[in-house]
Amino acid sequence: MPEVTITIGGREFGVACQEGEEHYLHTAAKMLDDEAQVLSDQVGRMPEARMLLMAGLMLADKTASFEDRVKEVEAKLEEKEAEIEGLRNVAAPEPERIEVPIIPDSVTDTLAELAARAESLAAEVEEKAAT
Repeated sequence: MPEVTITIGGREFGVACQEGEEHYLHTAAKMLDDEAQVLSDQVGRMPEARMLLMAGLMLADKTASFEDRVKEVEAKLEEKEAEIEGLRNVAAPEPERIEVPIIPDSVTDTLAELAARAESLAAEVEEKAAT
């Protein structure tokens, strides 16, 4: 079991931890040291036990605040998941019927005839304009 030296509030402590957990211990010690530094800046020097207690309480307060926020977010997530599930269970709406009118062949034939006449007239106009 490795022995790690951590510094909290300017004081060194030897702490044992599981193999491979050293990084987590250093991270936790840094968080506690940051809180101890705030106390030291505000109050000055204090007994080691009191400093550790107050720094621990400050971290516990932050943790409780985060836990409350996590619970709020989880409740919103559950609400949204229930809403999504409800939307999935809603029956699909009936498809809207759209009728497309069919153009009779006589109209198509008439339009083709008109186009042919227009082209014929255009050709005559071009011919007269050229002469």
